[in-house]
Amino acid sequence: MQTPLKIAVVGSGLVGSLLAIYLKRAGHTVHVYDRSQDIRTVQFSGRSINLAMSHRGWKALDDIGLGDEIREIAIPMDKRAIHLVGEPLAYQYYGKDGESIYSISRGLLNRKMVTLAEEEGVEFFFGVRIWDVDLATATLLKGETERGPWEELKYDIVFGADGAFSRIRHRMQRQSMFNYSQEFLSLGYKELNIPANEDGTHKLDKNSLHIWPRKEFMLIALPNLDGSFTCTLFMPFEGENSFESLKDKETLEAFFAKHFPSTIDVIPKLVEDFFKNPTSTLVTMKCYPWTYNDKVALIGDACHAIVPFYGHGMNAGFEDITVLNSFINQYGNDWLTIFKEYEKSRKPNADAIAELSYRNFMEMSSKTADADFLLQKKIEKHFSEKHPDKWLPLYSRVTFSYSPYSEALAIGDRQKAIMDEVMKMENIEVIWDTVEVEQKILQLLEE
Repeated sequence: MQTPLKIAVVGSGLVGSLLAIYLKRAGHTVHVYDRSQDIRTVQFSGRSINLAMSHRGWKALDDIGLGDEIREIAIPMDKRAIHLVGEPLAYQYYGKDGESIYSISRGLLNRKMVTLAEEEGVEFFFGVRIWDVDLATATLLKGETERGPWEELKYDIVFGADGAFSRIRHRMQRQSMFNYSQEFLSLGYKELNIPANEDGTHKLDKNSLHIWPRKEFMLIALPNLDGSFTCTLFMPFEGENSFESLKDKETLEAFFAKHFPSTIDVIPKLVEDFFKNPTSTLVTMKCYPWTYNDKVALIGDACHAIVPFYGHGMNAGFEDITVLNSFINQYGNDWLTIFKEYEKSRKPNADAIAELSYRNFMEMSSKTADADFLLQKKIEKHFSEKHPDKWLPLYSRVTFSYSPYSEALAIGDRQKAIMDEVMKMENIEVIWDTVEVEQKILQLLEE
């Protein structure tokens, strides 16, 4: 237990809610502010990508005894299901021994986390607009409008967990020596839905992450507890195959009939959902520093928003909490050191998962349908099973381990260079599982 402080968390999303529980358990008075209404009282749909919980996220929950409760609302996915036009369905397993990522509805999990935090004694203030923060005194400024008048809310510490367009970070950006960048993809996304069968069962295999890879664009589908799937269409905003080009019912239906024929019977409300749901943007945001003295700290998307193609936005945010908590345990009441060590430890790893996430769009949209890439993955899996001490595939290192993201990126780059050489071997598609290939990899590893 630390010396009790009065702490505010701005943002009642997944990271803000879990952080509030950790801080409350450490003995603090914790208030959470959010400009939105209580998510438990509103219909949450139309612009979500289902979450894929993996090892790092589970660790943050298990460390505080909440993992089993959340597993009850999660569905394990041990593989990708690849839907190609005119070809049979193909499965690509993620890890070994049934290693899985877990599909969870964002709305369902967020509601659950808020309720769990309230049960711990955390106080939530919904529909409250925080416009600014006095960094030196950890004083929040709330009001009805951005022009004021504002009321002061005084705290010992403020955490900004208010997402990619954080108001708390906005204040920090106005200091000298604060580095900030944001980059939007030329791709956007739109939510669609595959409803359950009449008996409540899933129309597709429920233990798979379904992908329709089409190079410049793709469709994915993740299972929900009620038998439905949340689908996400990723496409360029402009160009030949783009959101801009799908202007009416006829064009949309013809496009899906050509590129996603296997979905025609399973997405009955395609036209209605497509034109009703918003087209959302994808942004990578980086900044530094993440803290101000021992008064203010950013966490989760507020300091490292990433694109969703590795499924690690939430996992990285939850790991922020794990790392922050380890420094709390190490340094006690020395919040200045806690904050400095936290940002120093997490920044390189946040940058690394941003890069990995950006790259993974190419893997999901193009390479999952590429024969050479699939052969390469087969060789890697075969070698890693024989030499688990020498080779852990990049995806497993990111998703099924706790290795720092920066280490995963560096080792992944080295492994890619090795596999590029291996794939040049003559008749590699015939000799892929021979001693010759094994020796080649071992030799390149030595070099």
